[in-house]
Amino acid sequence: MASAKTIEIVKATVPVLAVHGEAITKTFYQLLFERNPSLKNVFNMTHQVHGTQPRALANAVYAYAANIENPAVLAKAITQITQKHTSLSVTPEMYNIVGTNLLEAIKIVLGDAATDDIINAWAEAYQELANLLIGIEENIYQEAEKAEGGYRGQKSYTIVKKEEDSSIITSFYLKPSDNTAIPTFKAGQYVAVNVSIPRAEHTHTRNYSLSGCTTQNTLRISVKKETGNPAGVVSNYLHEKAQVGDTINLGIPAGEFVLEPTQKPIVLIAGGVGITPLMSMYMHLFHHAENEVLFIQCAKNGAVHAFDQRSRQLADKKKSLKVISIYDEPSATDQPNYQGLLTSEILEANISSLDAEYYFCGPVPFMKQVKQMLLALEIPEGQLHYEFFGPSGDL
Repeated sequence: MASAKTIEIVKATVPVLAVHGEAITKTFYQLLFERNPSLKNVFNMTHQVHGTQPRALANAVYAYAANIENPAVLAKAITQITQKHTSLSVTPEMYNIVGTNLLEAIKIVLGDAATDDIINAWAEAYQELANLLIGIEENIYQEAEKAEGGYRGQKSYTIVKKEEDSSIITSFYLKPSDNTAIPTFKAGQYVAVNVSIPRAEHTHTRNYSLSGCTTQNTLRISVKKETGNPAGVVSNYLHEKAQVGDTINLGIPAGEFVLEPTQKPIVLIAGGVGITPLMSMYMHLFHHAENEVLFIQCAKNGAVHAFDQRSRQLADKKKSLKVISIYDEPSATDQPNYQGLLTSEILEANISSLDAEYYFCGPVPFMKQVKQMLLALEIPEGQLHYEFFGPSGDL
């Protein structure tokens, strides 16, 4: 536990962080990558361009300062952070590098206001948090190593199958290059994919949800080709260049967006490529559970809708499963169950009880709409489970 003086000083800086937190974290990342360019291999640099990662870190630092006396309040956030760190193979040495640059960023942004007392207090507070995270992450690494097919850090995988699942989503089936078993994972988890792209200044790392299940002898990731501005560096490389027989490196499976044990009905609500972790959950439920399951798949149209036929084939084999599709811009040949947006009326018409566990994933506006609808139906917030693709935010 940090000293009483440190706690007092850190809590006194909370108003300052509310104003300058994002400036501090932007300065921190600039220093970090200038001095340690090899860390660009670990971070998703697109999140730096968009500003989402500095903003997420600023929010995390603010939350830590505000709750330094009671870190249990941050248990969920700490779980998310340690899962993400272990997927990226973060080491204790990296914490030392981060701490040095974070303290310097505070000095630069706050100037003379960053007194020795403030810097010393934040140094102690940071080390306290770092030790906590390092300990949790070491436990995760050890559990991963002990599990069937387990390992620490990254491992080489070979692409054994490449399959187009929609006009914008392609699946890659991966096997360990050393022909060992695939690692154990929970439905809904993700892996960090590290690829070397010709002529790129560094390797690129992205997290992709595992879209298959443990009954398969491969790991499957299903990647949406990002064609925006800027276009997705890794997704476009995988779609256009990666071929069967190529190798890529994967971190250990990680993530806390997983099915919780329940006897209640389970509703899976997918928006676009958010279907990937939910497809993994759906396949797990097909093989291992008897819950009533409603799988709601929302997409623009049939051309971009992945896994539609496969999910319906599974529902045909098990009466407890039901799949419905909702397209907001269906083509002339599409035959979705519904057109437009998901509504409470659609939900109520397709599930025996609204007292269910809800898992949803997709673009942030989509998830906001789903969450608001479920809360309006008086579904307890503890029964709502969702995942952000990228740095966590608020709905």
